[in-house]
Amino acid sequence: MSRDPALDTFIAECSELTGNMEAVLLRCEQGGGDPGAINELFRAAHTIKGSSGLFGLDGIVAYTHVVESILDKAREASAALSPELAAVLLECLDHIRQLVDAVATGAESSDPRLASAGDASLKRLTAVSGYAVARRASAAPASSTPSPAADGPAPVDGGGLRVGADSWHLSVRFDPNVLRNGMDPLAFIRYLTTFCTITGLHVVDDALPPAADFDAEECRLGFEIALKTDAPKARIEAAFEFVRDECRLRILPPRSLVSDYVALIRDLPEADGRLGESLVRCGSLTAQELAACLQAQATQIAAVGSAPPLGAMLVAENVIQPAVVAAAVQQQTEARSTKELKTAESRSIRVDGDKLDRLIDLIGELIIAGAATGSRARSAGLTELNESALHLARIVEEVRDQALKLRVVQIGPTFARFQRIVRDVARETGKEITLETSGSETELDKTLVERIGDPLTHLVRNAIDHGIEKPEVRRARGKPAAGIVRLNAYHDAGSVVIEISDDGGGLNRDRIAAKAIERGLIGSGQSLSDPEIFALIFEPGFSTADQVTNLSGRGVGMDVVKSNVTALRGTVEIDSQQGRGTQVRLRLPLTLAIIDGFQVGIGASNFVIPLDLVEECVEMRQAADGAAAGAPFDHHGSVLPLIRLRDMFEIPGRPERRESVVVVRGAGHRVGIVVDDLLGELQAVIKPLSRLFKQLQGIAGSTILGSGRVALILDVPGLIERTRFASAATHARPRSLRTQPTED
Repeated sequence: MSRDPALDTFIAECSELTGNMEAVLLRCEQGGGDPGAINELFRAAHTIKGSSGLFGLDGIVAYTHVVESILDKAREASAALSPELAAVLLECLDHIRQLVDAVATGAESSDPRLASAGDASLKRLTAVSGYAVARRASAAPASSTPSPAADGPAPVDGGGLRVGADSWHLSVRFDPNVLRNGMDPLAFIRYLTTFCTITGLHVVDDALPPAADFDAEECRLGFEIALKTDAPKARIEAAFEFVRDECRLRILPPRSLVSDYVALIRDLPEADGRLGESLVRCGSLTAQELAACLQAQATQIAAVGSAPPLGAMLVAENVIQPAVVAAAVQQQTEARSTKELKTAESRSIRVDGDKLDRLIDLIGELIIAGAATGSRARSAGLTELNESALHLARIVEEVRDQALKLRVVQIGPTFARFQRIVRDVARETGKEITLETSGSETELDKTLVERIGDPLTHLVRNAIDHGIEKPEVRRARGKPAAGIVRLNAYHDAGSVVIEISDDGGGLNRDRIAAKAIERGLIGSGQSLSDPEIFALIFEPGFSTADQVTNLSGRGVGMDVVKSNVTALRGTVEIDSQQGRGTQVRLRLPLTLAIIDGFQVGIGASNFVIPLDLVEECVEMRQAADGAAAGAPFDHHGSVLPLIRLRDMFEIPGRPERRESVVVVRGAGHRVGIVVDDLLGELQAVIKPLSRLFKQLQGIAGSTILGSGRVALILDVPGLIERTRFASAATHARPRSLRTQPTED
């Protein structure tokens, strides 16, 4: 049975909201909180609770109600969240995520262990906050919230002041399904006239959808009613007895406390009206009083050119209490913020990732078909047909660029979630650690972002566990007690570079070498450079840890990092200085789908080099003829290592008399690739290699040419890395990269 698509949207929105809440709470825990942060947390919790009620998720509604109520009390107290309260709220946030995950996986949300964990976290929240809030037994109707007089936050202290209105004030919001249940909202209002005199009625239409989305069976109206009567409050409430569970009703007697009106204003819809309209709507100001004050304000502006704000004039004339004006101003400020957010959201839509991937696949096929059309047009020698093919190719290229931009996202959200990881791991290890990020605006393919998450997590946890020293050790070494882990991202030569660095103890070269000799990875007399020694930590099962911990020490993790990055056509580099820290550099392609390439030929074989890595093409001089891979080549006065693809891939045939060198740059190094023919630029749709060839080195994938032939895409960073480690002393011909097929 398929799941309701709306529920998938709810789960995705909850993920975004909890992510935002986590970022705010981490900031508050580090002493960066403010009352504005509490408002942000409250709105997010309120949204989760309301959305959960739409789907009848009573467990989430009941739990989030307590969190929301405590946040509301903290907001009323105008106090910043303490680090202790922020830490407990993080635990509550984790529990909300578990409840949502249970919905996503179809698990039983009433699991006794889950309920027990929730009760324990709420007890800690109540103890740390000092606010007592009863947990609701079940969820309210979808569009309603509980009456604060019954189980919501306690009213703010208005100093005993009362609003001077001499009428009763009713605020009522009906559930959208009230009409479907056979109830007529207007019938209840008409019934009020049998024992009350209605002196004012304001229809609230803020919840009305666009005209195209109107549903005649839904009630989206609310009412603010002023009335006079000698009847008691119980009789007024009894008028709504049949819809009491399908509406949100608030009744304020004449001359009610200021705090009651403040609570009512905060509970009003976030309308886009003016301050005076909001005050009239809630009954704390009459229309006549508003008109008189506006007239006085206009007269003063005409006389002297300026006048105080409306709220200040109302307070100065003792028409209304300051607390009521302040609450209305805050409500309107939040309304404007919400409107701006909704306006921004209206410019974007959610698209299923599978649909986007399918679009990219189809565009790839369109590129291949376009290339075939262009090839046939050139062969036919028809000028008009050739021009049409070129025009088509330009349009396809623009479509490709725009489609790829749809898959491009910033890496900032990925970096942001490591704040929580660093915080939790630092507490577990007893270390003081600060996470610094830069380059958050760097963009890369969404698929890369998703698949790079686990390798980054391994590297960050490793930096904390192995890199950063204990506070007392750092002090003894003259360092600050708090260590620093840095995440940085930037674009470089057609690649995305992600750096993970720390200011810890660095890698112990001698210890790594000794462990490698012990395991037989290198010979006892073998001399290796620092990069070669450091690269040994990526060998499967390699670890220099003295003891196994919950975080590391088993020799797994770093080899997973290397294999995952290699699977993404990327490379890993390590720089380390003992006592000063370590930097791990991941270099990844910008996209995994379609690239601009440069086609070259060696004999009857065709290869594609990513165009972003190509610097220039030069003619091969006869003096260098016969040079082996890695041999030096004089290029503009500097030595350039050469890679001969004919020798490397054992391609039969003799080299052409006039060969060419394609100068490429990758991983911070430059090499020359010796080829027979330069065949020009093309758009290459990357086709992954099958499992049969997954061990083939130097090849990143394949593509289909316009002629229908298959060309292999070169893994330039991998070739450069191999050339760097070639023996400079012997210039020996490297062993063939051709490997035996693996069993599928």
